[in-house]
Amino acid sequence: MKPADASLADRLRDRRLVIFDVDGTLYDQSRLRRAMAMRLLSHIALSGRVSTLKALKAYRHAREATADAESADFESEALAAAARAGRMDPARARELVNDWMQQRPLPLLGRCRYDGVAELFARLRAQGTVIGVLSDYPAEAKLKAMGLEADAIAFAGGPGVPLQKPHPDGLHHLMKVTNALPAETILIGDRDERDGEAARRAGIDVLIRADRPAGPDAFGSFASFGALA
Repeated sequence: MKPADASLADRLRDRRLVIFDVDGTLYDQSRLRRAMAMRLLSHIALSGRVSTLKALKAYRHAREATADAESADFESEALAAAARAGRMDPARARELVNDWMQQRPLPLLGRCRYDGVAELFARLRAQGTVIGVLSDYPAEAKLKAMGLEADAIAFAGGPGVPLQKPHPDGLHHLMKVTNALPAETILIGDRDERDGEAARRAGIDVLIRADRPAGPDAFGSFASFGALA
């Protein structure tokens, strides 16, 4: 059966490894960003400074640009951009990024987790499927905050993953450590230009979660995790 002919749920069956992206895939990133924006605006109102906002915005933009360029020095480049924009030293920029992008969002992630994600994780584990996670940012604390567990976790800049998606090295790394072949592996992500392209370059199947899917194509799209039940 060709991927395009299979139901979305069928495409998860008999897989040795299902790999999940994190941000925008397992939780509603727009909802989280709105909540964090309110907290950041309160911070600016109290401090009278906009340097934090400028630094974080520059960091995000730089991470996107370095992903497109497949730069191996992406984190240093992004922190340097943040430091320039916020007129601060790189050490201070690193502290702000860790605080506002890694630590402060954690208490909010549980309520932003998409419906059906925990149930899908449980079903995959029950059928003996290995659950992998591949993110462009450290993911272990985020998974814990959402009440989720994975068997293998990798992130850009971590062991075995020198580059961000769409480079496929993170997918190759997870397949290697779990002894999974490309035909036995599928990636679930939210951005075709990142997750979809990485999967195609790695030779694996992919499903894309989108708020308004254009309709299933050769690689598949879905709006709700209920479609994977």
